[in-house]
Amino acid sequence: MPFLVDGHNLIPHIPGLRLDDLDDERSLLEILVDFANRKRIQVEVYFDKAAPSRAGSQSIGRVKAHFVRQEITADQAIITRLKRLGGSVKNWTVVSSDRVIRTEARSYHSKIMSSEEFAALLLERSESGGDAGKAEDPQVSDHEVGFWLDKFDQH
Repeated sequence: MPFLVDGHNLIPHIPGLRLDDLDDERSLLEILVDFANRKRIQVEVYFDKAAPSRAGSQSIGRVKAHFVRQEITADQAIITRLKRLGGSVKNWTVVSSDRVIRTEARSYHSKIMSSEEFAALLLERSESGGDAGKAEDPQVSDHEVGFWLDKFDQH
């Protein structure tokens, strides 16, 4: 089941991450990429208040990061995405503790998970032994890695 994640709503629930940290988004993305690869699922994460030079979307393996321009909020972008998903919206889980997003997600019949619950899920490690719990190769090109390193150095 794919996830739509309110990134800044999730960050305070991840041990070691803080919203006032300059690398908070990058750190969360690393965790999400690992999670998406381990679970073999798609994740879309939304961060608001992006500077004009950083606004836009980029894919990193199974994770698509949306840096929402300053004129709208991540909440609004997530709600717009829910509308565009059409009938497949019921297959998605929306991750947020924000009441407005949760209410909208419920009205579209998507599943809902609080940021606290998802944080616990992110930090779980596979309980099976051997190679079964290892993440598969994220298939991220050197070009993508370079792009993201450049993006995060533009603070």
